[in-house]
Amino acid sequence: MKKILIVEDEPDIQELLRAYLEDAGYETAVAGDGVAALSLFQSRPFDLVLLDLMLPKIDGFGVCELIRRQSQVPILMLTALDGEEQQLRGFRLDIDDYVTKPFSMPVLLEKIRVILRRSGGGGEESCLRYRDLMVNLDAREVVLDGQPLDLTAREFELLHTLLSAPGRVFTREMLLAKLWGYDFFGDERVVDSHIKNLRRKLERDYIETVRGVGYRAAKETL
Repeated sequence: MKKILIVEDEPDIQELLRAYLEDAGYETAVAGDGVAALSLFQSRPFDLVLLDLMLPKIDGFGVCELIRRQSQVPILMLTALDGEEQQLRGFRLDIDDYVTKPFSMPVLLEKIRVILRRSGGGGEESCLRYRDLMVNLDAREVVLDGQPLDLTAREFELLHTLLSAPGRVFTREMLLAKLWGYDFFGDERVVDSHIKNLRRKLERDYIETVRGVGYRAAKETL
């Protein structure tokens, strides 16, 4: 049973999260402020931290920074702040994803499932090899011909998604839902922009365009 630390100061949301996660088969522990969260985190192992941003004593950014000094446990941040600067600050602290309040519980559960699978909690290999590429999921690093590539977090996830199922076509809508979230309302051409950047950094055509549909990694692997 996977263990999730819920860090949330509002009692109603605490109970909602705890009930849904336990119904979904997870074991939970709950902290109502940043200090209690760090104490709980140090007392036992967790597979994922569900972390509210606006917390008493130590805010979510502070908790995240202190956790990252000792662990790469997946962190999913809950926040009522949806500004770009707040999100960028979180990603600089190496969180795995954001959920903006108010949120859908089914979407939250799906994001947790995906993050746990990505992090190795679902039995996934820690390294994925494709032709001359090696994708290290633990280090979140991509190496091409022995040289590390400088990818953004989103580019890494996009490449990992495509390479995890060579030959499978991912529509733009699928990629948006998986990597940007089901509540993303921006232009779906953001996917095309990230694909363009990936192709430029790879310097070879590993990603195929399926005209009018989406993208896939070529089937041929070594």
